[in-house]
Amino acid sequence: MADTERDTGSEQSSGLDQLRGSFKSFLGAQMENLAEKVGDKLGDITSGLTGVAENGGVLPKAGLRMLQGDSPFKALIGEKAKSVKDSVFGKIKETFGGGGGGKGRGSGTTKVMNIIEVLDVGIPIRDAYDHWTQYDKFSSFTKGVRSASKGKDADSDWKVKVGPSTRGWKATTQEQIPDERIVWTSEGAKGTTRGCVSFHELTPTLTRIVLVVEYYPSGFFEKTGNIWRAQGRRLRLDFKHFQRYVTLTNKEPEGWRGEIRDGEVVRTHEEAIEEEEAAGEEEDAEEYTDEEDTEDEYPEEEDEEEEYEEDEDEQGGEEEEEEQDEGENQ
Repeated sequence: MADTERDTGSEQSSGLDQLRGSFKSFLGAQMENLAEKVGDKLGDITSGLTGVAENGGVLPKAGLRMLQGDSPFKALIGEKAKSVKDSVFGKIKETFGGGGGGKGRGSGTTKVMNIIEVLDVGIPIRDAYDHWTQYDKFSSFTKGVRSASKGKDADSDWKVKVGPSTRGWKATTQEQIPDERIVWTSEGAKGTTRGCVSFHELTPTLTRIVLVVEYYPSGFFEKTGNIWRAQGRRLRLDFKHFQRYVTLTNKEPEGWRGEIRDGEVVRTHEEAIEEEEAAGEEEDAEEYTDEEDTEDEYPEEEDEEEEYEEDEDEQGGEEEEEEQDEGENQ
């Protein structure tokens, strides 16, 4: 009986020992496998960091941050995130031309923005044209134009709000014909433009204005704004402000009536005014001459009537003489 109990206890002890041994072996195998995986990961990380260090990348900067008090984990993660950010912005800049490789049409990589707007204003064509040539007035009724001033000859200086910032342009009028069209080009640090505004008389009191602009943005933010079409929306709104202003204002415009060809002034404002006044005097003289000619026609008609009356009187006198002669004969 005692031997049987002893044998049973030893069997149970042996089975438990085997189970423990198997469990230890299983845990050992799993730990070894996990250690191998961790070792591989650490090896990859080490080789990656070594490569970065050789290229002067994240690791030296991370070491500097650790010397400044950051933990190793925080230093590595921070520098890696910064590296990714710089890489992303670098790709974006490459996509948009780099922002410094050239200006305007000369860069060859800038996408031009075409803006075409047409508006009708209920004023004579001369008034519409004269209002447009008053550049210094634009800042008083538009949102985008901060200031504008006419310079020497065909030049003018503009400060225009584009998005959150203000940009400066120096414009040159290439062609300007009174009451017909104005063609210009402009150069600025953040973009260039070419444009034409033309005036068309629909009726004596209705004028159509056609505005065509090519905008060549330069710089990262300007090119990004080009995608958003911010410049086109700004110009469109200011064009409508011009329409509102010239339609409702009671002020007589004092426009610039000179003429420009190929960027050179061929007729000044004073010369144009003198020619217009001389032409007006000639028209007045012609009208006066026509009136005199018309007045001279009436006396001729009166003379004809007087001659007709004299002829009738002579005929009446002859008839009376004939009647007298006949009475004497009888």
